[in-house]
Amino acid sequence: MGHPKREQTVAALHVLLLKGARHELSRRRAQLGSVSGPEFDDLAQQAADDALVKILAKLEQFAGLSRFTTWTYKFVIFEISRLVSRHAWQRERPLADGSVPERAADSSTADPAQRVERREQLALLATAVDQLTARQREVFVAVALNDVPIDVLALELGSNRNAIYKNLFDARRGLRKSMAADGHPVFPEDRVRD
Repeated sequence: MGHPKREQTVAALHVLLLKGARHELSRRRAQLGSVSGPEFDDLAQQAADDALVKILAKLEQFAGLSRFTTWTYKFVIFEISRLVSRHAWQRERPLADGSVPERAADSSTADPAQRVERREQLALLATAVDQLTARQREVFVAVALNDVPIDVLALELGSNRNAIYKNLFDARRGLRKSMAADGHPVFPEDRVRD
């Protein structure tokens, strides 16, 4: 705390984090829906602020295995993932009975039978995700649903890229097998054989 340039360095880091947050939010604009203007800037500011607090708390953990900016950027990505997920949850809460809202089923499908089938598939998929191991579920949700880069997730989980790929592969294989067993093969070769 006593270094004379500490405040300048922290301020410069915050500017870098804010720039990274805006970039990551722009990249995920499709997940945010109609967020723009002041709300977009507010989300970027929140992510940069929260990332800065976490970076300062974990500064001793920086081992120098990557560039400092690369290490700090992972904090921004995780904060953006958290904010985007929370924002999506607030926009699209599940129904009290656990069913999937109709617009999540695929509103571009005009055929009611296809919409019903899509809802059934989504419900089965949600059940299948719940049956994954805790690590597989964590990796699948982070990578497949929240667009967290594998390298960043590996750093956050104290793992490596290969282990994350293996968990993701196993999760996807388990989901395909579960869907096929329930009569909804993802690929033709997923059909259950007697």
